[in-house]
Amino acid sequence: MQSWGTDTPYLSAIARTSAFSRIAPCAIGDFLATRRAKITPEQAGLPDFGNGKRRVPGLRREEVALLAGVSIDYYVRLERGRLAGASEEVLDALCRALQLDDAERSHLHDLAAAQRQRPARRTPRRAKDAVPASLKRVLESMTGSPAFIRNGRLDILAVNDLGRALYAPLFTATAPTPVNIARFQFLDPAGRGFFPDWNTSVNTTVSLLRTEAGRAPGDTGLTGLIGELVTRSDEFRAAWAKHDVRLHRTGRKAFGHSAVGEIALDFDAMELPAHPGLTLTAYSAEPGTPDHDALMLLASWAATGSGGAHQEASRP
Repeated sequence: MQSWGTDTPYLSAIARTSAFSRIAPCAIGDFLATRRAKITPEQAGLPDFGNGKRRVPGLRREEVALLAGVSIDYYVRLERGRLAGASEEVLDALCRALQLDDAERSHLHDLAAAQRQRPARRTPRRAKDAVPASLKRVLESMTGSPAFIRNGRLDILAVNDLGRALYAPLFTATAPTPVNIARFQFLDPAGRGFFPDWNTSVNTTVSLLRTEAGRAPGDTGLTGLIGELVTRSDEFRAAWAKHDVRLHRTGRKAFGHSAVGEIALDFDAMELPAHPGLTLTAYSAEPGTPDHDALMLLASWAATGSGGAHQEASRP
């Protein structure tokens, strides 16, 4: 098992700067440019006078300006990262012109807000990382579902027994505290086998971190994590450059588990309004399915005290 703690020489000032200085203004321009590259003139309801022979994919700057109802010069300034003076109306017009989804719309507004505020100092770790005892009791009561509470950096801050059993490869004797999903996924050799739907999992993880980067540009814990991953993982660096963002609420996730084999579970990720920054994620399987059988086997495996070790088990 590879050690993937935070105290590494990779967290140099250069690594931190290359990853996180792009939140503003370069990240703003990159985000807008990558969004307009995804839309064709036909999708935007515009004629393609280039007859399909364009030097760059997607919309041109002047086409976005036309759709948003702003001048070309003004849009060019926006794409250069000068969002601080943009009104909410202009931002909403850009969202419509670029056909942004809810996650992208929120991210653009977060980037603009961060540039307006320009916090005087960075915050090393926010108080939201503390999980109240009441929430821990809620986790412990969820005996039939793997569940954990995480922050925006994808640190697992609290987990129930079945959740620990499901994520057993992360909870090893050499793992740092708190356990971080992204660091395990990209820096531990076991990550690829644990996430069999690799490409989807990579895009999801990076999109979640990109979303949090827009929300919390002053979080130095996030700065260090992204700097480390950009420096040490080619796959993370390539996915990070796409500037994709995501709201991760419901879906289905596959795991390659050493005890029960491959198992696919439905998940619900619920942000906790009373505890800003914390998200409760719970997994389930439809009764009567092979995945539900595997989940029951996992529960038996966890009940024997084997949830922290890599033991083999077979389905009935």
